[in-house]
Parts: sequence; structure tokens; C-alpha cells
Amino acid sequence: MSDNRELIRLDNVAKTFTMHLRGGARLPVVENVKLDVRSGECVVLGGPSGVGKSSILKMIYGNYRTGQGRVLVRSEAAWVNVAEASPRRVLELRATTIGYVSQFLRTIPRISALEIVTTAAHLETTTREDAERRARVLLEKLNVPERLWGLAPATFSRGEQQRINIACGFAADRPIMLLDEPTASLDGANRSVVIELIEQCKQRGAAILGIFHDDDVRERVADRVIDVAGFQPKVPAHA
Repeated sequence: MSDNRELIRLDNVAKTFTMHLRGGARLPVVENVKLDVRSGECVVLGGPSGVGKSSILKMIYGNYRTGQGRVLVRSEAAWVNVAEASPRRVLELRATTIGYVSQFLRTIPRISALEIVTTAAHLETTTREDAERRARVLLEKLNVPERLWGLAPATFSRGEQQRINIACGFAADRPIMLLDEPTASLDGANRSVVIELIEQCKQRGAAILGIFHDDDVRERVADRVIDVAGFQPKVPAHA
């Protein structure tokens, strides 16, 4: 159960992209981002496409560096500033602390769907057998046909690939979960499964920060909604 601790904290975070192919023009995305997420809570980033919601998730996961500010995640008893962490430390956080479901499936050619999810689960289990058992449960729960489990998912439909993504993200019990439109390309039955998985994460005390364009899903899972439009730069940057 949740102990209501802060597990994510962003303080005065900003992100600007430099367009090297356009003479170094600078494109500000967000500024003065301040938010927190507590154990057992699902916070949703709201606002229209293009306001920087995915960029915020990617800064927390360490895919994007920040322009300024602190991106703090709690790892065991200590805070880690992802904005200043070494690549090695970021990889450690991904292996132990931060789970991530993106909109895109990244796979190794010729590796089967079952193997991909088993590998993700194996980080949290003591035996390979337990990891495969958990992978099978998730694939079945997400309605991935068993005839596909032994195949590489590069040839799967968009919806099937997204379900593999979801299975990988939820295979290990991370204390922090980042969800970037996990229900995109899913039908109603599988959206319900994702809602169930999120509720289970909340019950075990995970801090969840997500983006959901499905109104029904957002209303079911969100404890709070933060409008990212409030973090839009006020003055455009110049080249």
C-alpha cells in the first residue's frame, strides 16, 4: 500500500531544442515546470498535442537533457537528480526504479514477443522460470494470441505491438511508472486491461505520471490532471 511519499519532483525545469539544420534556431518547449507525484498516485499531464507532455516524460526517463532545473526521482531512500546523472546512473535507474511505456515498440530483430517480455520481467524476479510465467500471464491478459508469442513483433499490427510495449512496461514492479499514451491503438477491452494494471500499480504504491488522450481512461485513472499549457514559454527564444 502507498505511504504517500513523493517519488517524483520537478523543480523549475525547462527544455529548449536547438535546430542545427536551421542555423541553430532555438525552439523552447516548456519552462518553469513544477510538479510532484506521490506513491500510490496517478498524475496525468493534460493539454493539446505539441505542448511538451512527452518531453517532460523523456526528461524524467533521461532520454532528454534539461535546459535548467532539477528532475528528482527517489531511488530507495535517496533522491537522484536525473538532469545531472551520468549515463551509467540513468541506466541503473531504468533497471531498478523507473518503468516506461512509450508509443513506439523498440525490438531486436528475430527476438520473439515472449522473450522480449520475459527479459523485462527477469529484472524483477529470481528465476528465469518465474519471469517467463509472468510474461505469459501478461500476454494472455492483454489478449495477445498465443500463436504470436514465438514470433518477432516487428511484423505485428500497431495494436499488437502496443500491447507488447505495455506488457514490457508492467512486467517489472517499478516504484515509478511513466506512461506515454499507453492506450493508443487499443480497443475497449484492452483499454480496460490497462486501467486494471494501472490500478494494481497504484495499490502497490507506485507513482505514475502519464499521458492519456482517451477521455474515459483519463477519468478512470487520474488522481490529478496538470495542464502542461501552463508551462509554455512566455517569450519566444531567438536564434
